[in-house]
Amino acid sequence: MNNSQQETTWSENVILVDADYVDRVAFNLIVNFERMIGRQIPKASMAQWVDCVALDGGLRPGEHQTQVVLIHSRAKQQMDNFSPSDFAVELNGKAFKDHLGEFALDAYTTEEDITSHGDFFVDALSLIAAQKQVKRLMVIPNTEDGYIYNKVREALRRVDDEEMRVTVFAMQPMPGGNFRQEILGYSLMAALGIRSEEINQDIN
Repeated sequence: MNNSQQETTWSENVILVDADYVDRVAFNLIVNFERMIGRQIPKASMAQWVDCVALDGGLRPGEHQTQVVLIHSRAKQQMDNFSPSDFAVELNGKAFKDHLGEFALDAYTTEEDITSHGDFFVDALSLIAAQKQVKRLMVIPNTEDGYIYNKVREALRRVDDEEMRVTVFAMQPMPGGNFRQEILGYSLMAALGIRSEEINQDIN
């Protein structure tokens, strides 16, 4: 992240998202579950998904301040399977408030002439993990890329668990590291409006 981003005053709670990866996972869930439950699934609610991630990361109702950092490639100007979706117009610099406090969203484009998308994400993670004022960090990397996941584990290796609670989200349990783990699919299914009773009814 560049110098202006390094001067950011960080909140106690930060959600760092590989937006390209999350959008792709949401698409796969939509395709698979539409076939399974036999109905059209709308785009995921960005606000509801962020709420679910925050809850899975240990946040509880109150007047909290949370930053949501969305990392996306230059080729993607929007998240095709979320609403709102346009990085520049609808997400970057925007905020919303609910029972979990205020969420401020920022979208950053990968500097692809300098570094790869995955390495840019890991650089952002290392920067945020080094901030003393951050007490809760929720990370959604592309865990399907073994190289990136190993870099994420390395970046979080020296984090003091008593100083910062870190939760990494993935679609399946991953080899352990110095952090908690949560299943990404649960928060996405909630934001897509996929109800457990629909799935259970289809199975039965």
